[in-house]
Amino acid sequence: MNIHWFPGHMAKARRMISENARLVDIVCELIDARIPLSSRNPDIGELTGGKPRLVVMNRCDQADAEITRLWSAWFKSQGLSVLETDSKSGAGTGAFQNAVRSILKDKLQRYAEKGQSGRPVRAMILGIPNVGKSTFINRVAKRKAAQASDKPGVTRGKQWISIGQGLELLDTPGILWPKLDSPEVAENLAFTGAVKDEILDVETLAANLMERLGESYRKNLEARYKIEVEENEKGFELLKKAAKKRGFLISGGEPDTERMAKILLDEFRGGVLGRISLEKPPAEV
Repeated sequence: MNIHWFPGHMAKARRMISENARLVDIVCELIDARIPLSSRNPDIGELTGGKPRLVVMNRCDQADAEITRLWSAWFKSQGLSVLETDSKSGAGTGAFQNAVRSILKDKLQRYAEKGQSGRPVRAMILGIPNVGKSTFINRVAKRKAAQASDKPGVTRGKQWISIGQGLELLDTPGILWPKLDSPEVAENLAFTGAVKDEILDVETLAANLMERLGESYRKNLEARYKIEVEENEKGFELLKKAAKKRGFLISGGEPDTERMAKILLDEFRGGVLGRISLEKPPAEV
């Protein structure tokens, strides 16, 4: 599945991020805990000029807990600081301020020595579309400070948000990179809703997801859709099975796979199918 989606507002957002990186002390990179590598924009280091970075693994409530633990250890082995969060419930977000200050402790010490201990710490919040940046900011700020949505592309401009205790956040639009070279990365982004469904063949996407889940999370599929998953069964056959079980039929008694496809994607993205991770750390593959 080839996906090429880079709207004009993303090019504008890239310029805005690059221009404003000099204003912040740290970059907080939100990624999707279900697809930690696929949801990391490879251009962030270049766009932010090598600023100190905190990796925030969001949506941990929807990811496989054991695999998330392995990812956290892997990122730390790469020299990165990691925070695991679930923005919807607020789990983990309370540790955000301390994590930022810990990374910047040497810089804050220099501020204090210069008599600038009251100077606010500024953090840029970055991530791909639909990774939960606005919900995360609202949890950290403890108020509705940023507009949140379950669709990509809602935040279009920058906004500074003061969250108290000398910390200011710069909310930025979600950006992808101009060319998604890896079909697997593109597909993972599509599964999680980082790419708009309007540009995709939803049935093919859902069939591919069904096949992946049938291989790694068979019990989740069987429990949710009351179907039996055979070994190496093709995704489209599983989609048809689920449609029949749900009674989704079209003329001639054929299964309505388009309707089933939309439901599967909605339920996966909403965490209805259980805790699922689509990627493992490189050493664990």
